[in-house]
Amino acid sequence: MAINPESLGAKAVLLDIEGTTTPVAFVFDVLFPYARNHLKDYLAQNFKTPDMQSMLQTLRKEHETDVVKWAEPPHWDNTSESAEMRTVTLYLLWLMDKDRKSPALKRLQGKIWEGGYRSKALQGEVYPDVPPALKRWTERGLQVYIYSSGSVLAQKLLFGNLKDGDLIRYFRGFFDTRMGPKNAPESYRKIAKETRHAPKEILFISDQEKELKAARQSGLHTLLCIRQTQPFENPDTEQTSTTIKTFDEID
Repeated sequence: MAINPESLGAKAVLLDIEGTTTPVAFVFDVLFPYARNHLKDYLAQNFKTPDMQSMLQTLRKEHETDVVKWAEPPHWDNTSESAEMRTVTLYLLWLMDKDRKSPALKRLQGKIWEGGYRSKALQGEVYPDVPPALKRWTERGLQVYIYSSGSVLAQKLLFGNLKDGDLIRYFRGFFDTRMGPKNAPESYRKIAKETRHAPKEILFISDQEKELKAARQSGLHTLLCIRQTQPFENPDTEQTSTTIKTFDEID
């Protein structure tokens, strides 16, 4: 049975990316390795820039927190510029290995991917049902937004550099973890405020039940997207959301 957002009272659709609009394999097998392989070169070329120095301040604070929490991050050596650059490289690789949702890391990855998209070494990828769904929803007057742990820059690069064209025109806004963690109800209240919609007017679609639970606690409608090529990732998590396997089920 098709699900109609308007029948729920929804005026906006909020979408996750990884596992929802875009295959997880693209993120883990293409984007993450690209950022890792180009990290040293990017740091060498941009270490003294104001933008990089701003990211360094954030990274130092994150590192201090990791030390306090006994997370055993690589030692931070700032005895010289070259030593600190080595430290930053090691720490960023350490964060990548842990798949940490670090704001500074996500921002840096976005900058590295920007060069990859510009050179055509990277092209975005979405499931085939995504473009027609975005077109269908926006033509009916629904406003579509993205909320992802990846930076806003990374989100725009992905949807703006697809093999089959640019999907940016379908989105009214992009949100990242500057709104807060995706498992925190307050994050969704902030997004609702930013979009000028009441929470009950927003339908959030994600492949993560914990995110959907947080969204429901804030008053949003939710759908769990379980792609046939991407099984439910948290089998130990209680699954309570209505599920879909494709955006074609949302009519």
